[in-house]
Amino acid sequence: MAEQTIDTPAAPVSTINVVRKKLQGYVGFANLPNQVHRKSVKKGFQFTCMVVGESGLGKSTLVNTLFNTQLYPPRENVALTHESPQTVEVKSITSDIEENGVKLRLTVVDTPGFGDFVNNEESWKPILDDIESRFDAFLEQENRVNRRKLADNRIHACIYFISPTGHALKPLDIEFMRRLHTRVNLIPVIAKADTLTEEEVAAFKQRILADINYHKIQIYQAPTYEYDDQETVAENHEIVSKIPFAVVGSDKEFDVGGGRCVRGRKYPWGIIEVDNEEHCDFVKLRQMLIRTHMEELKEHTNNVLYENYRTEKLAAMGIQQDPTVFKEVNPVQKMEEERLAHEQKLAKMEAEMRAVFQAKVQEKETKLKQSEEELYARHKEMKEALEKQRADLEEKRRRLESGRPMTPEKAKKKGFSFNK
Repeated sequence: MAEQTIDTPAAPVSTINVVRKKLQGYVGFANLPNQVHRKSVKKGFQFTCMVVGESGLGKSTLVNTLFNTQLYPPRENVALTHESPQTVEVKSITSDIEENGVKLRLTVVDTPGFGDFVNNEESWKPILDDIESRFDAFLEQENRVNRRKLADNRIHACIYFISPTGHALKPLDIEFMRRLHTRVNLIPVIAKADTLTEEEVAAFKQRILADINYHKIQIYQAPTYEYDDQETVAENHEIVSKIPFAVVGSDKEFDVGGGRCVRGRKYPWGIIEVDNEEHCDFVKLRQMLIRTHMEELKEHTNNVLYENYRTEKLAAMGIQQDPTVFKEVNPVQKMEEERLAHEQKLAKMEAEMRAVFQAKVQEKETKLKQSEEELYARHKEMKEALEKQRADLEEKRRRLESGRPMTPEKAKKKGFSFNK
């Protein structure tokens, strides 16, 4: 039976079109800032701010105005009673804020009760204890085996509200700033500056700065770097010139005509605009805290304030740190030091080898000298024996030549016999 073959049509070969995308933009390490930006935006930011001041100075209103959020809910005006506890409380409020896709986890630490009592002695102590306890918590996290997730709850900035008396700093203000200026970034502000005239504000700022310099209190200053451009330097100089900031806080908006609404406070004689630099320093305070120096505040807290506290804490525990660990190394100087160390090592090895060689030579010389003395002693002994034998032979020879008879003992020894 003949086999029948059936021709099946070949399967069509599918063609794969490879689309080669061209890289857009520059390729190189100049894109590293973009990588850091993307990572930071994805991770989000964290900032902890403390507000300290007497009641009624507008702390909660200023915080709501700074971050444009109702972090503090509206509350009714409640008069202080004598049953209120005579201690300073420390409360934290945390809120997640998002602006243009950037997330910020904001924590505001409030200190209700500060300066509200008849006896305000050591009212700063609970606040200092809270700041140091946060340092201790961060130090404990650093000492763990797994340090991948470090929760930074340290205070990055402390806004201290000064009452608008127009005279000078009160003893409580001086004592508080003197106790805490080495633990936190102090930012003094004059609260409710709309109660003072422009001349009174300028004079009050001069008195405050004079008291701060006299008591050697360190307040936060915007840092400057050598690679900053002229615009940045001028901006930082302008911010520093406004310290202490004379601020006015308000989250209420008013229509000033022309379809424009402003935040501010309304008085019979006009409106104080919060965001108007001619009316107060609120814009400069917000600019330093949020727009330009938020990361600087965090870095100064970590690299200076926290490191100083950490060093003091570990030194008190008896742990000493080698100061040369963080010393800057000059490559040329390092190579020169290594070369000198190598030469010293070679010189030491050469001296040791020379000492060993001299010891062996001295030992060999001692042995040779001892052998020479032994040979000389044997030679002398043999020479003396030979001299004695020669003397005996000479004596015998003289006797034989002189014809002297030998003694019987000698004759017997020679084998002669005498017959009687």
